[in-house]
Amino acid sequence: MPEADLLLAVDQGSTSTKALLVDRRGDVLMTVTSPVTSTYPRPGWVEQSADEITDSARRAVAAIMEDITASRIAGLCISCQRESLVLWDATTGDPVSPLVSWQDQRTAGMCRALQGEEVSEQVSRVTGLPLDPMFSGTRATWILDAADPTRAAARSGQLQLGTVDSWLLRQLTGEHVTEPGNASRTQLMNLRDRNWDTDMLDLFKVPRSVLPRIVSSAGPFPAVKGLKPLLDGTPVLAVLADSHAALFAHGAWSPGLVKATYGTGSSVMGVCETGAAAPAGLCLTVAWEGTEPAYAIEGNIRASGSTFAWLARILATTPAALADMARSVPANDGVYLIPAFNGLGAPWWDPDAKGLITGLTLGTEPGHIARAALESIAYQVEDVLAAMSQATGPLGDLLADGGASQSQDLMQIQADISGRRVHASAVAHLSALGAAHYGGISCGLWTSDDLHDWPRVHTSYTPRLAEDARRVLHGQWNAAVSRARLRAGA
Repeated sequence: MPEADLLLAVDQGSTSTKALLVDRRGDVLMTVTSPVTSTYPRPGWVEQSADEITDSARRAVAAIMEDITASRIAGLCISCQRESLVLWDATTGDPVSPLVSWQDQRTAGMCRALQGEEVSEQVSRVTGLPLDPMFSGTRATWILDAADPTRAAARSGQLQLGTVDSWLLRQLTGEHVTEPGNASRTQLMNLRDRNWDTDMLDLFKVPRSVLPRIVSSAGPFPAVKGLKPLLDGTPVLAVLADSHAALFAHGAWSPGLVKATYGTGSSVMGVCETGAAAPAGLCLTVAWEGTEPAYAIEGNIRASGSTFAWLARILATTPAALADMARSVPANDGVYLIPAFNGLGAPWWDPDAKGLITGLTLGTEPGHIARAALESIAYQVEDVLAAMSQATGPLGDLLADGGASQSQDLMQIQADISGRRVHASAVAHLSALGAAHYGGISCGLWTSDDLHDWPRVHTSYTPRLAEDARRVLHGQWNAAVSRARLRAGA
């Protein structure tokens, strides 16, 4: 039998599921991508098919294993999108609800009502998260109200509720489990003891019996079964949330190092000291947990890569052509795009903000709007970095990953707007790699010291914009954000 010398990493995201093969040196040998779709049944609603997500994972695994002997796989490592939630039948495993996406805003009114009951401070203190529809608490209430209004089926064990990691584990192993990083995004887990919190379960009307068992990020997880062509009994070595896995892959394991992941949305995250409080406008979360938990401060941006995809659709062009348009102009000519399609995330947390394009003139060209879309990503990241620096002190260089981090134009704009060097990872799928790195420790392929010493290849960008020019541009951006948040009659 061949030696088990490879790790299989699966990253399940909002737009695709990716599978990676990683060798014992931690290098990516092969990547396969399987797309997934979203639907928008009503304004502000975003849903996915839970079955399609499972099928995409199976397709990606089958494709990447086509020429690989199954006995070479030492274990499966999983990273996944966070906060999205699905309800399923505990016996059959069939979904009872759609997967309601982290982008979904249907519970904005519910969040406002709870804020009126003055529970925001309690939710933030216990869970590290603001009362916002991005997170899973009110989403769990909505799903259960729709499928099981009396909660009788949930309390009797007929139904199971979970985030994407627990859904995949149920489908690929048969058991209902989750890990602290993903669980910390639900507003149902107490950050300090990493258990489901009785007060939060009561607040959001979620029976404890419907939720998965919480284990560490390295398990023990149930073994794989029925995931062809993997051998039944292949161990699941690690499960991490996608942004947390990317942070781990950067080697940013200590306070002072901050990364931005540029995906459908963006996550700006850095490890903090145990016992830290959530700064104003930002979140406190469990990054991962081995023998001890690691905590992180994070700012979540709802629309980054999705902004470019939206504008390409509106202008009936492609994202590549849109990038060429943005490159065709030297500046935005006073045009700013605020991508508040579903409100604004960190540090504003304003679900009622409206998307807008401002500064239009008769001389505005498509290139100016395209550049404004690209710049909106960088400005939002810098807004979060500014909030972080107020809480933690000055920040240094920015580590970057995610699909859009491969754009040299965006990374240079980010460096100019932030006034700090940006180091974009040469690895395209850092979340999957981070899960593999974490899993490789647990199975003994390498140690944490090995990982710390490994070289990480980056492309670096140095700011070219003068400080006074940067201040002027930030003032214009802030004015545009204020317009997006303006209420009628205010």
